Amino acid sequence: MLLIITSCGSIRRHNEQKASCIPPEKLKEDVDFAYSKLKEMHPQLYWYISQKDLDHKFDSLKKTITEPLTPLQFYFKLQPVIADIREGHLSLRIPRKKFTKKEIKGLEHKKGMFSRFEYYVKDDHLFIVENKDSIENIKPGTEILTINDIPVSEYLKKYRQLVSSDGFNTTFQPYFLKDWFFYFYVAENGFTDHAKIETLYNGERKVYYLKRESKSENDLKNDKEQKKRTAEKKVNDYVAFNNSYNRNFKFLGKDSSIAYIKVKSFSRDYSEKFYKETFEKIKNAKSSYLIIDVRNNYGGSLDEINNLYSYLTSSPYVLIKPSQVTSKISPLKTSYFRKSNILQYAYKGLTYPTFFFAQTFSTYKKDGKVYYKMKADKVAKPNKDTFNGKIFVLINGGSFSASSIITSKLKNDKRVVLVGEETGGANDGTVAGFYSFQKLPNSKIDLPIGLLLVQPNITFSNTKKGVVPNVTVTETLQDVIDKNDPQMDWVLSEIEREKNLHK
Repeated sequence: MLLIITSCGSIRRHNEQKASCIPPEKLKEDVDFAYSKLKEMHPQLYWYISQKDLDHKFDSLKKTITEPLTPLQFYFKLQPVIADIREGHLSLRIPRKKFTKKEIKGLEHKKGMFSRFEYYVKDDHLFIVENKDSIENIKPGTEILTINDIPVSEYLKKYRQLVSSDGFNTTFQPYFLKDWFFYFYVAENGFTDHAKIETLYNGERKVYYLKRESKSENDLKNDKEQKKRTAEKKVNDYVAFNNSYNRNFKFLGKDSSIAYIKVKSFSRDYSEKFYKETFEKIKNAKSSYLIIDVRNNYGGSLDEINNLYSYLTSSPYVLIKPSQVTSKISPLKTSYFRKSNILQYAYKGLTYPTFFFAQTFSTYKKDGKVYYKMKADKVAKPNKDTFNGKIFVLINGGSFSASSIITSKLKNDKRVVLVGEETGGANDGTVAGFYSFQKLPNSKIDLPIGLLLVQPNITFSNTKKGVVPNVTVTETLQDVIDKNDPQMDWVLSEIEREKNLHK
């Protein structure tokens, strides 16, 4: 009862704080606090922007704060400066209303309003490319012009300033915005049960009124079934939210000569078992070709990509270079007690000494720099079921973080042919690993700061861009609507060509 009362009070106070205005001098304190913490903890803050330019941006921002703002209004001022650092993992958490358990349960009994469509972003245009539930019979390829009479182009221009990839590539933003557009929109406008949208399809404008429908008994029953974790769901890392798997494996074509692995996220859950079983099947089938698809994979576990790499090389390897931190105490700033209730806090209190000593003895100093010990920066042996045939890897602007680390390493080692478009994550590494969650003292906005400089063990390109494919094949809006896959088509055509040469 005490936990419930405390929780309700905490949610009420949180929402009141998010709706209140904060004086300009307090907001300027938050700007200084954010910059000081970045300089203290971020191991490569001036990778893509000079200190002089970043100093100027923070100083200029403070000059624009002349009146009280809510935390959300302040977020839309500060986040564009954070985005100018051009570290894709570095971003303020957008301040949002919290919901009580009763409110959450009510939302769970309703269908999504915008989330039931799939989207495509091109410049300042937002298109619907999939409408599985045939809502209002809106056709794929329909452009959303306005939402509640406000032009979508205005939202896209505003939200684009909040998003940065690693470095100077231009491929990441459209993928991220199509997934996060309505996350930003709802955070700004709140959850509503109705929305008016104006659309354009084949030159014809139409107005639709969307509503948040209640789920039927059958819908709720299916939700319950989807949450059950079978053995197959565990190994393939089932995601109930969108009724799909993070990992898929199959053979393509009439025979087993072409193996295909799709990884949507390197979540690590049951990944060792998945790759063990998958590469045993590939070896037994004596496949000559392997296609690995990491398009739209925002990254995840370093351990998983290290394990996957062991199946893709026949020689001992080192996946990443030693990971730099700003100081020996940086690993202790990982917000160990964050999001802990009373019982979890008590348990973590008992285990904290173990955490403290483990983190303390995980750092070492070399040539005046401090590094954090990682399994992936040690020599590893190839797996006994390593694949020795030809490998193609599909990439696009949605390939980020760990996806970029492994593809950069594979390209450097000349183990694969990369097909698609430049990745959203940088070729030469990123700053992530684990985070210190800093709460700005007055606005109470969270600023997660990555503490590790993680770089693939390669000869660096120094381009400050993503991993560039060996073969560039792009996808158009019409391809998405028609469910064409020009990148996969190119690979299959190339395999067919090679097979014919060897006949």
